[in-house]
Amino acid sequence: MKKGCKHLLQERQQKYQFIKAYTGTFAVEKMCKLLSICRSSYYDWLNRKESKRTISDRSISNEIKAIYKESQGRFGSPKVTKILNNNGFHVSRPKVARMMKKEGLRNIISRKFKVQTTLSDHDLRISPNLLDRNFNPHLPSKAWVSDITYLWTSNGWTYLTIIMDLFDRQIIGWSISDTMTMDETVNRAWEMAILNRKPSHGLIFHSDRGVQYASKSFRRILSNHNVAQSMSRKDLRLRG
Repeated sequence: MKKGCKHLLQERQQKYQFIKAYTGTFAVEKMCKLLSICRSSYYDWLNRKESKRTISDRSISNEIKAIYKESQGRFGSPKVTKILNNNGFHVSRPKVARMMKKEGLRNIISRKFKVQTTLSDHDLRISPNLLDRNFNPHLPSKAWVSDITYLWTSNGWTYLTIIMDLFDRQIIGWSISDTMTMDETVNRAWEMAILNRKPSHGLIFHSDRGVQYASKSFRRILSNHNVAQSMSRKDLRLRG
């Protein structure tokens, strides 16, 4: 029971952080409705009083950024931790490493860290580009597009999968997950999409060439609903 409650709490925090991150891009009211979050609850979370730990972490984070800047990006977490402790901040190296990763502070000598959401290097069948840049259908459920993106939260990387109807640019399906499996990304988003909007005859489902979309399981789902699959040309993602 405790584990389940903890998972639900983490998921709610991820939703709050997602809304905060995209407030300048989308309306808060629409995002709250899409993510099934009460708007007043979001604002309560946004305006909550900071704990002593949060204040302390922000102070440490500011000091880390100052040390990193002074070293011109050459110091990794071991060196930064040593300097912090010499300056009176009692903090462990793993915590410093997590905080540096969250802020995107990487040793310039180290290999650049990159999150990859489009795993297109596979041997699965690639569908033709049926959409062919026709991004303005005249009727609903004639062209749906999907993509997987990611954002950093206090719990690590979170993957957001969306399905949008090009007719009115409405997000009709989405999923938030900690992994990139087909079941937790495109499958969950698809299940929500068909509940919100019934696929019509001649519907095209367009995406990149990612392994989640190219999987036999997802192709079977589309086939069972008489949906034609379309994929972008190589390296063009959703631009068609």
